[in-house]
Amino acid sequence: MVVVTGQSKGSANPDDAMSSSDAEDDFQEPATPTATQAGQALPLLPQQFPEVVPLNVGGTYFTTRLSTLRRYEDTMLAAMFSGRHYIPTDAEGRYFIDRDGTYFGDILNFLRSGDLPPRERVRSVYKEAQYYSIGPLLDNLEDIQPLKGEKVRQAFLGLMPYYKDHLERIIEIAKLRAMQRKARFAKLKVCVFKEEMPITPYECPHFNSLRFERSESETKLFEHHCEVDVSFGPWEAVADVYDLLHCIVTDLSDRGITVDHQCIGVCDKHLINHYYCKRPIYEFKITWW
Repeated sequence: MVVVTGQSKGSANPDDAMSSSDAEDDFQEPATPTATQAGQALPLLPQQFPEVVPLNVGGTYFTTRLSTLRRYEDTMLAAMFSGRHYIPTDAEGRYFIDRDGTYFGDILNFLRSGDLPPRERVRSVYKEAQYYSIGPLLDNLEDIQPLKGEKVRQAFLGLMPYYKDHLERIIEIAKLRAMQRKARFAKLKVCVFKEEMPITPYECPHFNSLRFERSESETKLFEHHCEVDVSFGPWEAVADVYDLLHCIVTDLSDRGITVDHQCIGVCDKHLINHYYCKRPIYEFKITWW
C-alpha cells in the first residue's frame, strides 16, 4: 500500500519519507481473535432452544415447553425465546432470566392453562405480567379483585385535585417535624371537605373559595383557606369524606407509613355576617418507628 505524505515535491530527504511498510504497520487491520477471545464471545444468532426448556429465574428453577414460552407472540418471553436473542445459561445449562422467580410459576400456569393466581398474589403477579408484557394476563387480572376495585378507586381519586402532591406534603411535613423534635411521631392538621352541592351557607362548588348569594342580583365571592397543613377537596362524586380518608390512610400505609387520624372539630372561622366555615378538621398522627 502506497501512502502519499504531505511533504513538498522538492524534498529529497529520504529520512523524512514514509516507507510503504511503515504505512502498512500504521493502518493494519484488526487482528483475528484468538481462541481465548473467541470462547468469550457471544454465540452467533439465531440461538437454538430445545423443546423442553430448563429455566433459572433468579435462582428458582422451572421446566416448561418451548411452545408455552411462545404462547403469546407479543410478549417478552416469546421474544426472548424466539431465537433472535441470546439467552445466557448457568453452570447446569439452564437458561437464565435475571428476575425474581417468586411469582414466575404463576406466569407459567397462565401460559399453560389460563389459570389465575389466588387473590393475595394478584398484585404481585400483575407486576410480573407487566414486566413480561403478557397482555392477556394483565387483562384478566384487571378484571378481578383487588385490581378491579382499584380501578374504581383511581377513577374517584382522579376527581381530586393534587391528590398525590398532598400525600407527599403530608409525608414531608411529618418527617420534618419529627426530626426537629427528635420524636417518634408527628402530628399535623388536615382538612377534608366535599362540598358537592351548595346546600348550606358553609358549602360551595368552588375549590378553596366560598360563594354566597346575598340576593338574586348580587353575589359575593372571597377566598378562604383553613388554617391547616394540607387541604383535600372539594369534589363531585357519591364517595364522601370518609371514603377519601380511607384512600389517604391506605395509600400512606402502602408506603410503609403508620398513620392514625381523628376529627378534632371544624374550622369555624368567621367569614361574613352569620357565616362560619364548618369544614371538618382531622388530626393525623404519623408514627415513624
